[in-house]
Amino acid sequence: MAAILICAGGVTYAGLYFYKVAVMRAPKVFMSNNPDLKSNPPVAGASWGEGQQWIANQQIRNLELVSDDGLKLRGYWIASDRAEGRTAIVAHGYSGKGKDMGAYAKIYRDVLGFNVLIPDARGHGESEGGYIGFGWHERRDYVRWIQRVIEETGTEAQIVLHGVSMGGATVLMTSGEELPPQVKAVVADCAYTSVAAELSYQLRRMYRLPSFPFLQSASLVSRIKAGYSFREASALRQVRRATVPILFIHGDADTFVPYFMLDELYDACGSPKERLAVHGAGHGTAYDTDKGTYIRKVADFIGKHTKASP
Repeated sequence: MAAILICAGGVTYAGLYFYKVAVMRAPKVFMSNNPDLKSNPPVAGASWGEGQQWIANQQIRNLELVSDDGLKLRGYWIASDRAEGRTAIVAHGYSGKGKDMGAYAKIYRDVLGFNVLIPDARGHGESEGGYIGFGWHERRDYVRWIQRVIEETGTEAQIVLHGVSMGGATVLMTSGEELPPQVKAVVADCAYTSVAAELSYQLRRMYRLPSFPFLQSASLVSRIKAGYSFREASALRQVRRATVPILFIHGDADTFVPYFMLDELYDACGSPKERLAVHGAGHGTAYDTDKGTYIRKVADFIGKHTKASP
C-alpha cells in the first residue's frame, strides 16, 4: 500500500510540475536551451531581425476585445490603403507575442496589400490569462477576432488566418469552427497535430519519459486549472471538419514539431488544400530558409482564394 501511495504521489507531483512547465503562464526558460529550436546553419530569425525593425516603423492601433470567459485580449492593427477589405490575422507561437510576427505581417501588408491584425494570445504579451491554451481556447478567441475584423472593414471583408507553430495549430483549430463566409483561407506553418501528441513527443525527447502516466496526470491538472484536456485540443480533428482552403507549411528538418505531423494534418484535411515542405528548415524557420519560395507560395495560394475589389 505504501508503495502505491508513493507512486501515486509521484505521478501527481509530476502532473503538477509539467503543467507548471508547459501550460501555466510563466517564463519558458527551457525553450532557450532546446537544441530542436536552434537552426543549423544559423539564420536570422524572422521574428527578431527584419520583423522587429519593420514593426517599429509601422503605425499601429491597439484593439481590445473580451473573450467568452471574460479575459481582456489585446491585438495590434496595421492598416493598408490597398487592402480593399482584405485582412490577415497572424498568430504567434508558444511563449511569443503578436509583435514578434513582423516578418509575416510584412508579407501581407507590403507584398499583398492586406490590413494586418496581430493579436497577443491569452496568457501572452498584453493579453490577460494565467495559462496557455495551445490553440484550443484560442480558437474561440480567434472567432471573436474575426468578428472584430468584420466590424472594422465591413461585411465585404476577406480574411486570411496565418499562424506559425502554436499559432499554426491555433488557426487550424479555428478552421474547424463554424466560420463566417468572410474567412477565405488559412495558412498553417509547422503546426502540431494535437496537444497530446506534441507533449507526448516532447516528454520522450526532452525528458526520456513515456507519455503514460505523466501526460494523463498533467492533462488532468490542465482540465482542473485551465478547463481543457490535452486530447480534446486537436488540430487533426478540427481540419477534418474544415471547409476553408488550407495551406500547410513545414520544414523537413523540424525536430521540435516533427515533420511527419505535416503528412498527418494534410491527409486528414477534407477542404481544398495545398502543402509546402521547405528542405533543410528547422522549427519555425521555413520563411528564413527560403524566403522567395515561402512568399511566392503564400501569395499564390492567397491569390486563388481572395480578390481585390474592381
